[in-house]
Amino acid sequence: MSVKIQNNQRLRADIIKYLYYKKTLSLPDLSKLTQRSLPLVTSTVNSLIADKYITKKGLAPSTGGRRPLMFLINPAKQKYIVAVAMDQLITRLVIFNLANEIVLPLQFLDLNISEDEQAVDKLITFINSSIQKSGLDRKSLMGIGIGMPGLVNAEKGINNSHLPTPNGSNLGTYLKQELSLPVFIDNDSSLITLAELHFGKAEGMQDALVVNVGWGTGLGIILKGSLYRGSTGYAGEFSHIPLSKTDNLCSCGKKGCLEVDTSLWVMVEKAKAALAEGAESSMKRLFKDKSKHFGDHFLDAVIQQDPLAISILSAGCFQLGKGLSTLIHILNPECIVLSGRGARAGKMLLPSIQQAINEFCIPRISDQTTITLSTLADNAELLAAASLVVENSQFK
Repeated sequence: MSVKIQNNQRLRADIIKYLYYKKTLSLPDLSKLTQRSLPLVTSTVNSLIADKYITKKGLAPSTGGRRPLMFLINPAKQKYIVAVAMDQLITRLVIFNLANEIVLPLQFLDLNISEDEQAVDKLITFINSSIQKSGLDRKSLMGIGIGMPGLVNAEKGINNSHLPTPNGSNLGTYLKQELSLPVFIDNDSSLITLAELHFGKAEGMQDALVVNVGWGTGLGIILKGSLYRGSTGYAGEFSHIPLSKTDNLCSCGKKGCLEVDTSLWVMVEKAKAALAEGAESSMKRLFKDKSKHFGDHFLDAVIQQDPLAISILSAGCFQLGKGLSTLIHILNPECIVLSGRGARAGKMLLPSIQQAINEFCIPRISDQTTITLSTLADNAELLAAASLVVENSQFK
């Protein structure tokens, strides 16, 4: 393939990616973002219109001068993305079109990836059955993006913590072979951070932190406007910094990890223990409902301002705030976004976190950092899982 053809394909892909994230852009916008000449961008946009990847939206709002024509992803283009969001207990799946519109509603699978030895094969069956349920032609699927917990090397497609394959091979390669589609995997907290950077509260920020409040406690670091992955791709293992004063064993096998105080899993176990000792709480009734996981019931109780649930959450959030105080001193972020499953608790997360920051941070530093709640919450990982496919597609 000639260099000219490669450059043209790269420009096509870049234009689609910018429109995917920015929604609507003009030709001058695209020329500036891609750093390519306006005539070349115009020619490429016309070819993408001919291929039905993008379409004209109309003129931009008036700002006093000549209004430019705006472009957006064509929602009628029959190209689709399978997005999978995994945590330790639940796997969720949605199929999007290129315009990020849902064409297959949310599908659920109860899957304990830490204990189920057949987890990988069950995941494959779940994905295949969901695709079949959608009724879409498999040839129209661009690929599958999967977010998952653990020490994930996204570049190599390896999860060093969970989901060993039956034949011991690379997880990404095994899934690609079994599903007969391109498959891209990444750490769940990294994906949630990318979602906040492209679609959420961290959009446009240069230096920010995104906390994944879930069954574990994850972190993504945004430095100079990009996700920071570290030298081997494992940056952000916030949950394993040694801040806990308990002797409880973490899932990593160590003691003292922050996660043993701050994860939803731990909070649920504390709630169960309190109920067993006779504490009164709405969770006594909620936990009998097996149609939802205990963590979701716990968050429901928090939202309903159940005193026991709020007390447990507050203790965990205070410890989380201590951990964030350390990061504020080291990284001096402009913003910390609370995201992931636990962000559904909303403003109930904030008081104890802020209390810890007030107690342990130098005000001159912490006053420059805003703590904010995600508006994406549960959707963050799914959105970024879809963007994994977009980032790795050539759009020929």
